[in-house]
Parts: sequence; structure tokens; C-alpha cells
Amino acid sequence: MRPPTTLRPTDKKEASFEELKQRIHSKLVDKLDLSRVSELEGDVLRREIRLVVEHLCDTEDTLLNRNERDRLIDEVLDETFGLGPLEVLLKDPTISDILINGPKHIYAERRGKMEKTSVTFRDNNHLMQIIDRIISKVGRRVDETCPMVDARMMDGSRFNAIIPPLALDGAAVSIRRFGANPLKLEDLLNYRAFTPEMVMLLEGAIKARLNIIISGGTGSGKTTLLNTLSSFISNADRIVTIEDAAELQLQQDHVVRLETRPPNIEGKGAITATDLVRNALRMRPERIIIGECRGSETLDMLQAMNTGHEGSLTTIHANTPRDALARLETMIMMAGFELPLKAMRTQVASAVDLIVQASRLQGGPRKITYITEIVGMEQDTIVMQDIYRFEQDGIDENGRAYGRFMATGIRPTFMNRLESAGVRLPSSAFRERVMMED
Repeated sequence: MRPPTTLRPTDKKEASFEELKQRIHSKLVDKLDLSRVSELEGDVLRREIRLVVEHLCDTEDTLLNRNERDRLIDEVLDETFGLGPLEVLLKDPTISDILINGPKHIYAERRGKMEKTSVTFRDNNHLMQIIDRIISKVGRRVDETCPMVDARMMDGSRFNAIIPPLALDGAAVSIRRFGANPLKLEDLLNYRAFTPEMVMLLEGAIKARLNIIISGGTGSGKTTLLNTLSSFISNADRIVTIEDAAELQLQQDHVVRLETRPPNIEGKGAITATDLVRNALRMRPERIIIGECRGSETLDMLQAMNTGHEGSLTTIHANTPRDALARLETMIMMAGFELPLKAMRTQVASAVDLIVQASRLQGGPRKITYITEIVGMEQDTIVMQDIYRFEQDGIDENGRAYGRFMATGIRPTFMNRLESAGVRLPSSAFRERVMMED
């Protein structure tokens, strides 16, 4: 017979703390005058509710020291106004990813290192309440008939959840944080994500209206890079953005933001990226930016690039520039058109000018590992040439990859387009050499 489990003193104390928090939260809900709450501003409301919570703490017999009392008040307020246990993680600017594997296992990535946190939810119902609170603000839903959801949070972070019965150990949540203040060009240069010469080339490519694909794996910084490159677009251009969950934070004035819509509870009413790309072509855009090409919209995007919408940008999941081209071919086939291989590759080669490969290396550093030009076709093969690349040399004592940025010595064939747009780069920018060691 198994002996009864006994809680350690710290576990008992934490359990009693949780019980007290639930009790005070329930009393607070009973005391709130909802008609008056709706009349108050956010900061004023939080101050007044804080006073009520402090009074409720005073009515309890439980002895708490000052730190425990402050923590209790903060957690009750987070439960009432915010996202409960997640608030403490969302307030930490060093955290880039929050991963929840059921109510008791919450992980966070800080500076490229994954670690388990002490944060927990009471149970799966508590976690589900927080998920509903997040997605209801952007008009999404999640339930047994639709157990997966993609959304954006109020601070711009990307949110994904999958719930039982698909998730066997409780709801699984992934939060990719972008923050209210996205990384700027100077930040990426300071992080040595690329070199000044690479920036000059990319800035010129944007101004000369080259079509660019940003390729990379999950968490490699594709969206951050897309945001950064978009800052080079003229404020006079009309831009249409298309995303599954709106994450781009463009600074230009003339931006139309479009977002796909999932099917309703009857399975109808879905609006796909393909629908939005086709509609965008009727909106007189000067540039189209697709957050990520992942399906049949790829063919429409390539056709738009080939028919007067130069300077368009998108991202794609792939590990190398050559893999990115193979992915494009696969996604064109998903559109249901049986194009001959040569015709398909000709379409890609004439539409895409530049592939920028972003990678997340071991230990966390994110780098642009290739800037590759699409030169054209040679028989049935798309010809590419690397202009810049990053070569990894090894792993340091902290487990972080290091290496060097190289100029290959190849001068891009599109230089005349850059010069026609008024962009002049020094010939030394392409001289074969080590540009920077990391």
C-alpha cells in the first residue's frame, strides 16, 4: 500500500497562500459595484480596487509579513485586471519567449537560454480563463470544436494556444514577445546581427524596389528583420500588409493592415491569405508585405511581384536560401496549378531579387547568415550567388556560437537598379574579405 503523500512546509505555505488569494479574489468580486467600475479610468480604478483589497487582507486572520502582503495584493490585482500569473513574466523585459506546458510547467527564454520558472496556475481551468481573456480581446475563440488559436496580444506579442483534447497534459501556450518598442536598426547592429555594409545593401535594395524574401527557421528573427527593413520604405508609398495575426509595426503613414479570419463555429466565413492578396491587388498598393507565405497565396504573391508591385516583402520558413526556393515551389503546387517545373522556376526567378537568410545559432545569437541574389535561370535551374555570408567558427565557453561575416567578392547584378534609384554603394563594400568577427 502506498504511504500517504505529505506536503513539505514550503508547499503547505504556498498552498495556504493560494487559498487565501482565491478567497480574497472571490470577496472582491462580490464587493465590486460593476456599474461604477465601468465609469472609472484604468489607473484610478486600479488604485481604488487596491484599497479594497488591502481592506480585505486586514479582515483575514492569516498572519502575513509585509512582503507576503504586497505580493498577495499584487497577485489579486493581476488576477482581476491582468493575465494572472503571466503578469510577472510579461513585465520582465529580458524574457523573449514564454512556453506553458500545462498549468504547472511554465518556461521562459532569457538572453537565449531556456529556464523553468516558479510561476504556476492553480489548475487547467485557471489557465483556460487566462487564455480566453487574451483571445477575446482580438475576437478569436478556442473550445473543443476549435481547439487551436493564433492571436496577437495587446503589446504586439504573438500568442498560440492548443487545448485539450489535442493537448493531453493541459493547455499548451506559446508567447513570442515583440514588445511595444520593436528592435530598431541600431539595436540589431549593436547585437552584431549583421554588418554596416549589409545594412547599406539592404537599404539600397528596399529603396530600389527589389523584391525580397526573408527566410529562416522558427525564432530566427524573421518578423523583427521584416519590421526593421520596412523602416527604409518611403513614407509616400501605399503599403498593404497581410498577416494571420497582425505583428508588423510599420512606422509609415499610408499603411493598410489586413488580417486573415478563421472559420466560425459552423465552419464558414474563413478569409484566407490568398483571398486577401487577391483583394489587395485591387487596393492600388505600391508595396505588398505578407507576414509569412505558407500556402497557396505564394503564387498570387509572386504574380503580384511580376506585375507592377515591385518592392514587396515576405517571410518564409526555410533553413537556407536554396531550401527557400524549394519551399516556394512546394507552396506554388499547393495552389492546385500543375505548372511545368521550368515555368514555375522561371516565375520565381523573375519575381524574387534577393533572399535574406536569418538564423538562430546555438546559444541564442541571431544572425543574417546569407544575403543571396537570384541571378536568373540556366536551363531548368535557378542561378543564385551569395553576396555576404556568416561562417560559424565554433562554440565559446558559454555555449554560444561565434564566427565571422564574410564578403564573397561578388558584385550584385542589380547595382544598376540601385544607381537608377539614387543609391550609390562604394565598390569596397563588395571586396572579398572578413568584414567583422563575432
